[in-house]
Amino acid sequence: MIGQTISHYRIVEKLGGGMGVVYKAEDSELGRFVALKFLPQEVAQDPQRWSVSVERPALRLPEPSKYLHHS
Repeated sequence: MIGQTISHYRIVEKLGGGMGVVYKAEDSELGRFVALKFLPQEVAQDPQRWSVSVERPALRLPEPSKYLHHS
């Protein structure tokens, strides 16, 4: 995935994994770096597992306005 472009995000490096894989990417439209999390299909299709993996941790961020979700 490193070096690939998905939409307007250029994947720069792998940051880690768990229930999914997190990559550092550059947003070419806004000129800033973001973290993109890719979930396995079985997690992405199960709303309860998806919530545990993405939504709940995001609510613990110190600045909630910095969390953007795109499907």
